[in-house]
Amino acid sequence: MRNFILGIVATLLVIVLGGLAIANLGLMPTNADATPPKIERRIAASALDASMERHAPRVTSPIPPTDENLIDGMKVYTMNCAVCHGTLDNKPSVLEKSLYPPVPQLILDPLDDPEWHTYYAIRTGVRYTGMPAWSKALSDPDIWKVTAFLSRIQKLPPKVQDYWKNAYGVGPPQEGAEKGEGHAHD
Repeated sequence: MRNFILGIVATLLVIVLGGLAIANLGLMPTNADATPPKIERRIAASALDASMERHAPRVTSPIPPTDENLIDGMKVYTMNCAVCHGTLDNKPSVLEKSLYPPVPQLILDPLDDPEWHTYYAIRTGVRYTGMPAWSKALSDPDIWKVTAFLSRIQKLPPKVQDYWKNAYGVGPPQEGAEKGEGHAHD
């Protein structure tokens, strides 16, 4: 039994040391414009979801989803998020495939996460993805407004849809519309 346990420990040690050697010898690609393998996307998405489940408080927005607050959230999104996550003209961001992993296109492929999850991701950022912790740049009410906007993209009130259409020339995506390629949970 002792030899069996030593064998397991030795195997794990070889794997860890081999991984470190591969990384330190420069054998791992580091380019941000690569397409992550499917297994890597699944592991990363699962790890992110598990971390959110463990660490994100189940908070409720103190900001009501009024037309004014949703339009404010749309404006904050346009100024701070659209360059990476897609513009309100329903086109993918030019930076979509410039970051590793590729950036979720939140207009073309809206989130289906609960608000507390979205709020936490925006407020604290997501390590190793290029997603900053917006709590360092935006007020908490603005983060909640963006959260409300993103959570309701496919079911915005008529006044907010009209604002979107007048400001950007196209309306928001509708619920049940065909999803884009950049889904956050591939």
